[in-house]
Amino acid sequence: METGYNSDAKIVSSYLSFRLDNELFAVNVHQVINILELTKITEVPKAPYYMKGVINLRGKVLPVIDTRLKFGMEAISFTKNTCIIVMEININGERIELGALVDSVLEVIEVSAEAITPPPSLGNKYKSNFITGMLKQNDNFIMMLDIDKVFSTDDIIEFKENSQENTEKTEENE
Repeated sequence: METGYNSDAKIVSSYLSFRLDNELFAVNVHQVINILELTKITEVPKAPYYMKGVINLRGKVLPVIDTRLKFGMEAISFTKNTCIIVMEININGERIELGALVDSVLEVIEVSAEAITPPPSLGNKYKSNFITGMLKQNDNFIMMLDIDKVFSTDDIIEFKENSQENTEKTEENE
């Protein structure tokens, strides 16, 4: 009896790859909502150093973080390739939308689970709990990110408080 199930079939997932400096990263496309061209970002007082501010996304206040700063990289001037990846992250069962500034978006890649190797345990300048694995593509390594773990609960609380304060100030000024 044939069930139509192929036990040899490889599970393939889609990832959006992007560049920060000379490093390549990827996030699962299921968490990507949109990719936006760089737009005016309103600064938020007392925000964490890596939070660039907020933008208006279809009537909602969206916190925007500078991913380079969050990962301990040097801040740079924005270029024509700089963009915002709008993502939905899950922190303690709560879904939060935020924008992540990246140097450039590269492509959507299809990756089988077997192609991803464990992250290195030594010498990694990024917190290894952010990185679920490494993918070798051509002569480059792509760091596969668990975007939910990139942001701690404290980060999300700060984002929400700053976003709410900014929303209230905006409504008062209208």
